[in-house]
Amino acid sequence: MRYPHLFSPLTLNKLTLRNRIVSTAHAEVYAEPGGLPGERYIRYYEEKAKGGLGLAICGGSSPVSINSPQSWWKSVNLSTDKIIEPLSNLAEAMHKHGAKIMIQATHMGRRSAYYGEHWPHLVTPSGVREPVHRGNAKTIEYEEIRRIIKDFALAAKRVQDAGMDGIEISAAHQHLIDQFWSPRSNFRTDDFGGSLINRMRFGVEVLSAVREAVGADFCVGMRMCGDEFHEDGLDHETLKEIAQYMSETGLIDFISVVGSGADTHNTIANCMPPMALPPEPFVHLAAGIKSVIKIPLMHAQSIRDATQAERILENGWVDLVGMTRSHLADPHIVTKIRDGREDEIKQCVGANYCIDRQYLGQDVLCIQNAATSREATMPHIIAKSSGPKRKVVVIGAGPAGLEAARVAAERGHDVVLFERNSSVGGQVNLASKVPQREQMAGIIRWFDMETKRLGIDRRFGVDADVAMILAEKPDIVVLATGGSSHIHQVPAWGVAEGLAVSSWDILSEKVAPGKNVLIYDSMSTHAGFGTADFIASRGNNVELVTPDVKVADDVGGTTFPIFYRRLYSLGIIPTPNYWLDRVYAEGDKKIAVIRNEYTDEIEERAVDQVVIENGTTPNDTLYWALKEQSVNHGQTDIDTLFASQPQPALSMPLKADEFLLYRVGDCISMHNIHGAIYDALRLCKDF
Repeated sequence: MRYPHLFSPLTLNKLTLRNRIVSTAHAEVYAEPGGLPGERYIRYYEEKAKGGLGLAICGGSSPVSINSPQSWWKSVNLSTDKIIEPLSNLAEAMHKHGAKIMIQATHMGRRSAYYGEHWPHLVTPSGVREPVHRGNAKTIEYEEIRRIIKDFALAAKRVQDAGMDGIEISAAHQHLIDQFWSPRSNFRTDDFGGSLINRMRFGVEVLSAVREAVGADFCVGMRMCGDEFHEDGLDHETLKEIAQYMSETGLIDFISVVGSGADTHNTIANCMPPMALPPEPFVHLAAGIKSVIKIPLMHAQSIRDATQAERILENGWVDLVGMTRSHLADPHIVTKIRDGREDEIKQCVGANYCIDRQYLGQDVLCIQNAATSREATMPHIIAKSSGPKRKVVVIGAGPAGLEAARVAAERGHDVVLFERNSSVGGQVNLASKVPQREQMAGIIRWFDMETKRLGIDRRFGVDADVAMILAEKPDIVVLATGGSSHIHQVPAWGVAEGLAVSSWDILSEKVAPGKNVLIYDSMSTHAGFGTADFIASRGNNVELVTPDVKVADDVGGTTFPIFYRRLYSLGIIPTPNYWLDRVYAEGDKKIAVIRNEYTDEIEERAVDQVVIENGTTPNDTLYWALKEQSVNHGQTDIDTLFASQPQPALSMPLKADEFLLYRVGDCISMHNIHGAIYDALRLCKDF
């Protein structure tokens, strides 16, 4: 076997895992009202079990107490007996496929928001506010400490009664236990503050109560960070002391280590490392803690492929590898590794679309896998069609077109894919030009390999017209022609006169960056800031202007800190709250006229170049040319589409030269990569 360490069993207490691969605890934002796992939740985890996973730890940050709010981000609620039956259903589903399942339990303390269900007064050791969640909290009282310790024990017993395989107690990401540990948040002078032994007291009493509730044979673990990365916080050596002490109590069976605290916006990016950080950036912290403990150690942060995982295990740095985002991208990753089909793995690229959504209170989705968490309606494995074999012509090889072609081919149809450029990728090729976002190209690399493997007739450098398409005698035409940079929206921007260029012109290197550049970003997504980074990293001066309240305003919580690190290190000037009114020429300079959103005050900037990022406008010329010739007039029935049912027109018998016409992605209106792929999957899965 190529990966002997990865596929060797491991026993935790009385629990034997079939391999060393774990999907670690993360907040899914899938729970139903009341914080109960329903069908979507169970199917999401069951798919990983089907795919060969050894252990899943579900329910990241599942609260044990009623005053640790969960409703605003739909976490699992361990504070009620109502949780036992749905957790039992989850355990049964996982065990059916040979996987083990645990859940993470916590009290968030100050790391939450008081508004929402019950409007509680949050608690923390010393009443110190948490910056990220703006968590204003009271100083916890002795009686509340006792109540919460009891809540942990009751929650653990519920987990055990449900037939789950274990429980992980969270003391990471500045939850209540490590709020007691940390000198940043604990200034108490009683038995729960002061010395390290006193600051550990709350956590020890929690674990003691949990162990008493579940007995000696039930698996109990603890998650902690390896370094808070704050001068006034817990450093690595102190956390090694804590880990050693906790492991020697005999109360826990494993420790899971993550790399950083997460109580500031900047440190959040360390906790769920995006592609800008190197692979496994904090494995050294996990190894440091493993060196002082005698129980198994788990670690998960940017371990994305089997070679990485095997090396980390072989070196003895950890005993279990978390590949959580890898399972979001491809829940069958373990089976594919085992069976030698690694080229078919849809590998996580670290875009962090998943976790960035979670920080907005939105359900976790994968940027490149639209079936993840939609297992009830969207297939991970495309079944062959039982109907007639069709000729499917797809125009455009961006994410939407590639997914449409792939799914149609998996269904068993003959597929022709036209692309006017010389390679696949569409706008993702531009995104991957951004410094520290190069791994976006991995999304397209997988599609490229899959469309080759499936034998799709790929025709590059062909700007398909109506005659070419009809010459293929298609049964179905799928337009995925994408969009164009929407820089002509405001004539006064002077694009027609050559006074401004698009971000696409810059990233494609069609136009060289100027020395002094004003970028106007009306979208506040990755593209505008990425273009600023691209230009500034070449030594040019950049001012980034946006009408939004801050630059990169629509970039997620684990990604914008990376952008801001770049902004300050490169000297990019952020100018929020300004509109670009017009651009005019004055000598060899471009004069950008910008207007304050709130005062209407006008300012001017004399620069060498004005670059505009204004989203996309649909490339729909082919659609209008084909619409009336198609049997369905180009219409997608949205009732059946949104219900994940086959399009009604697919059941219609087609005469010679008749065809159905559909479109997906940005050639309808601007969506993101996930939206484009979801468009194609939910349409084409029923071809």
